[in-house]
Amino acid sequence: MTVGTRTPADAREWARTGTELLLDAAAGLDEPAFRAASALPGWSRGNLVAHVAANADALGHLVHWAATGEETPMYASAEERAAGIARGATLSAGELRSWLTASADKLAAGLDGLTEEQWHREVVTAQGRTVPATELPWMRAREVCVHAVDLGTGVVAFADLPRGFLAALVEEIRARRGLTELPDGPLPEVAAWLAGRPHSLADAPGLGPWL
Repeated sequence: MTVGTRTPADAREWARTGTELLLDAAAGLDEPAFRAASALPGWSRGNLVAHVAANADALGHLVHWAATGEETPMYASAEERAAGIARGATLSAGELRSWLTASADKLAAGLDGLTEEQWHREVVTAQGRTVPATELPWMRAREVCVHAVDLGTGVVAFADLPRGFLAALVEEIRARRGLTELPDGPLPEVAAWLAGRPHSLADAPGLGPWL
């Protein structure tokens, strides 16, 4: 599967699946577990969950932009984005789970409300890319699916993610990293390697983290 064959409907389904995986993984975490390190160096699980929740809020700004035509950036500044991540260290386990769930539900409802015309309106991502609103579900799918693994609870691995999602992820990262060849191995392990996450591929060169 290539990026060209990925559809918004695919991405919506992957975002729903990833959200369910993430919520399930976070459901059993208590206060010490949220304060413990995630699989992302330097990030606690609380930081990670706060980041994903804040991402839903930020994507909601782009949904508003598409729905109304009112320019609404994802984040007011890089400092605001960083503050959203840091907020994870200040919230209780219950507050983190509530924010994660409520922000995901609100984003899904906003996406559900877009009309055919609004889906094709252009918005600007936090990285400055101009994209149609049809890209928003894919942006969310990447966040929830990859970070469900990054939570590091042992409940979700790359092998648990939808195969179509992994194929689309591999194609996108391969293109962005400018790679012409990929190592042989199972699709989940290739995806993990490309994303700069732990993998079981032998002799694959090290890559920095992506996303």
